Amino acid sequence: MKPKLNYLFAGIAITAIVFSTVAFKSKSRPNGSPMEFLQLTAIESVVPGGLGRSRLIAVDAEGKEDEIKLENFFSLVGINFGNIRSNDEVITEKIAELSSQGWELKFTNTGVDGADKSTGIFITRYIFERPKQQ
Repeated sequence: MKPKLNYLFAGIAITAIVFSTVAFKSKSRPNGSPMEFLQLTAIESVVPGGLGRSRLIAVDAEGKEDEIKLENFFSLVGINFGNIRSNDEVITEKIAELSSQGWELKFTNTGVDGADKSTGIFITRYIFERPKQQ
């Protein structure tokens, strides 16, 4: 590619990033009001035999923690779709509860970790924000 085209594409990319950042900042802080944040983390165990531990953990800006038990993906006979459905219901209910309290889901981030091919965890983080409560 010609050097002039490289500079053109770099300039367009930088401009797009600057404008998207400015647009996001203006949307995330209406009228310059202070915001508060809450993190909800779903940790779902993938351990054969149902031996793992799965939890839904909410931590607010003051460090207050709320922990809800989730089911493991596996039971003694293999993958348990009933457990997965149950976890989905618990997570959806928690998100609905937070939404009714004025929290808005802003970001999600997922990851998988496994010590070997037979064990591991799925982790999903949900980041919420709302105008700071007076």
